[in-house]
Amino acid sequence: MSNYVKIGAVAAFLSVAIGAFGAHGLEGRISADDLEVYHTGVLYQMFHSLGILLIAALSDKLHSRRLTQWACRLLLIGIVLFSGSLYVLAISGVKVLGAITPLGGIAFLAGWICLALAARKPNT
Repeated sequence: MSNYVKIGAVAAFLSVAIGAFGAHGLEGRISADDLEVYHTGVLYQMFHSLGILLIAALSDKLHSRRLTQWACRLLLIGIVLFSGSLYVLAISGVKVLGAITPLGGIAFLAGWICLALAARKPNT
């Protein structure tokens, strides 16, 4: 699970960097609505980066290594699909990219469900 500590840390770092770019590099270049979409991507990226770090930190206390790994994978997939699509959508204005965003949301939900299942004791 140490790889997921690294992945979570890099994803959190990128969230700060991407957020700073949006705040300082995009303000006045894209509409306020698009900047809000961009900010939503940053917010979800940070929350789920911290989620990956939390799962990695708790992995020794969880009951299913496989579900724990899937929880991290799905949160990472969610970051790429959800946040990534919002970044590109906000910057490019290509609205069809909005169709990808819900897939990322589903990955987030599935990741959190995997974590809940991994925390269950066997035979309960």
